[in-house]
Amino acid sequence: MSSKSELIISKIRNGVVIDHIPAGRALLVLRLLGISGREGFRVALVMNVESRKLGTKDIVKIEDKELTKDELNLVALVAPTATVNIIRDYEVISKFKVSIPDVIEGLLKCKNPRCITNQQREPVRNRFRVVSREPLKLVCEYCGTIHELSDIEKYFGLA
Repeated sequence: MSSKSELIISKIRNGVVIDHIPAGRALLVLRLLGISGREGFRVALVMNVESRKLGTKDIVKIEDKELTKDELNLVALVAPTATVNIIRDYEVISKFKVSIPDVIEGLLKCKNPRCITNQQREPVRNRFRVVSREPLKLVCEYCGTIHELSDIEKYFGLA
């Protein structure tokens, strides 16, 4: 890429950079992380940039934000190719690839309205087992309902 076509985004002092997000999914990643822009975090969002690995990709930089294990699991579900860079004092102190866990617990809602996890009388924590990573398929361990990426997008109001 020539210097005239390079995209310049300033470094962040502390925070996280999520790179190698499949093109078009950065907004979903932000939604999953609960970031709307009103929280006060400085956020840089780059979509559909060239990538040798993916063809095109999205990148999200969030200043002064640390990701929890649950947040990393959500990112992995919708962006399994993502890498996470932890930044401290403008330097990358840790870099790792996200991975989809075998079980997702307490992060999503079952789409089956009759599932015990959706009943008011018995508070039961949702639990999904990953049955396929590509394409993504989760099964509710209580009622057996299959969930796909589009169901996660609907749950977070993006479909």
